[in-house]
Amino acid sequence: MILVTASTAPVGRSIVEQLVEAGAPVRALTRDPANSGLPASADVVAGDLGDPESLAAAFQGVTAVFLLAVVPGFAPAFLKAAREAGVRRIVFQSSGAVVDGADPQPDDVAAFHHDLEQQIRSSGLSWTFLRLDIGSADPLQWAYDVPGQLKAGDVVRGPYAAASTSPIHSADFAAIAIAALTTDAHEGQTYDVTGPVSLTHAEQIDLLGKALGRPLRYEELPAEQARAAMSPYAPADVLFAAWERHLDGPARVTDTIERITGRPARTPEQWAADYARAVS
Repeated sequence: MILVTASTAPVGRSIVEQLVEAGAPVRALTRDPANSGLPASADVVAGDLGDPESLAAAFQGVTAVFLLAVVPGFAPAFLKAAREAGVRRIVFQSSGAVVDGADPQPDDVAAFHHDLEQQIRSSGLSWTFLRLDIGSADPLQWAYDVPGQLKAGDVVRGPYAAASTSPIHSADFAAIAIAALTTDAHEGQTYDVTGPVSLTHAEQIDLLGKALGRPLRYEELPAEQARAAMSPYAPADVLFAAWERHLDGPARVTDTIERITGRPARTPEQWAADYARAVS
């Protein structure tokens, strides 16, 4: 049995759906099973990373766990419950901001994920770390409520129209995670994960417009105005640092998707079409 945390987030949901489609036993952890919208054949259970009692029940019969974590301080109880239940493998969605050997880490996001990596390494469990590049994790979309802006009109406002990122399709990231969850070949490995193509913010919005069948325009906000608006609810310093690194050149692109899954990554057009369906 595979346990998927954050099972209603895009990657977690896709992991559950792909495992169900493959006929693999999967348990999905969520705070609200009744409203999860997950496949009926998945074992959807109530639980919380911060609640050790719920974890003990969720871990029963589980051999591998996909972990996406944003809860501070959960790791000792989580790892203890996993060991006691006989879990053998953790596949952790970490951050591309982590710098091996750096002390201190470059920012709070990197420090949080680096600390979790170290605790997992010391747990005695087998592990695989999937370091998702922050420029591939769609930060502009969630930081600036692109779905809400698209419903309001044909203009998306945000910083740095010329900044490049490499968006990854959630199903591609899920496929990498499944490979690590279901075979021994990736134990003890750390993979840097990005999307397959570097695109500017303006190019991404143009692709979304084509997928939606209407012209969209990216309107650049002054950087300091955008930073101030974003800071109360997003790691603005981290995001802006990533964007500013790629104002004058392409974002980083890796071949991890094809190398691990054995097939090409989904194209930017597929990413845009599926994103458009999700927000329309």
